[in-house]
Amino acid sequence: MTPPRLKLDGISYRYGDLPVLEKISMTVQPGEFVSILGPSGSGKSTLFRLLTAAITAEAGAIAFDGKPLTEAGRPFAFMPQRDALMPWRKIIDNTTLGLEVQGMRRRDARARVTPLFGEFGLDGFEQNYPAELSGGMRQRAALLRTVVQDKPMLLLDEPFGALDALTRAGMQRWLEEMWQKHRWTAMLVTHDVREAVHLSDRIYVLSPRPAKVIREIVIDLPRPRGRDADTLARAAAIEADILDTLLKPDHRNGIPDREHAAE
Repeated sequence: MTPPRLKLDGISYRYGDLPVLEKISMTVQPGEFVSILGPSGSGKSTLFRLLTAAITAEAGAIAFDGKPLTEAGRPFAFMPQRDALMPWRKIIDNTTLGLEVQGMRRRDARARVTPLFGEFGLDGFEQNYPAELSGGMRQRAALLRTVVQDKPMLLLDEPFGALDALTRAGMQRWLEEMWQKHRWTAMLVTHDVREAVHLSDRIYVLSPRPAKVIREIVIDLPRPRGRDADTLARAAAIEADILDTLLKPDHRNGIPDREHAAE
């Protein structure tokens, strides 16, 4: 039996005397898009810091493709909320940065990245500087910089959180189209319930700190996510249900069984 791409088993962590994560368990299968939702300060980004080895869990285990994460090398490409583009580097050189850090020559890195500019809606902007691009285009450049590293899994930490509502909606649709084409294995941290429902195969809902997994929801909606009345109504019902979980104190304890939404 093929193991999950990523498996977290009973992960706990605290900052000093402050408990942040409590016995977090979750999985991500190859080619799956999984989101993590939870209140502010619930430890969502702390999970990413654990995965990228910025910090170490005090309890539990993390496995990647069936092996302890410590033996899996560096399997993640990470995209933060802010685009983190270097203002003094042209877009072509920003998108090659991750490859150059890994030791690839700039000429070779450019050769790998350049054919993807059209697919990412950046064709013709290779020689522009970040300040000359819109917010959505900057985020596309940041995502291109992330995925071109060809890592087994993407970690997306609220990548559209700083964008205005209209741009964010457009970027969400574009990201779903790109995911449909490439079938990246991805984990998204977001505060946006609608974004999570639109993009995800499954959603883990966390309680307030110390965070526990209080729900795991399978998003049983067709892909690509249509705009027809039936799909929109089903998506709205899932969103309302998740918001109910996040806002009602009596829903914040315990770990119910896995659920299928919109069946």
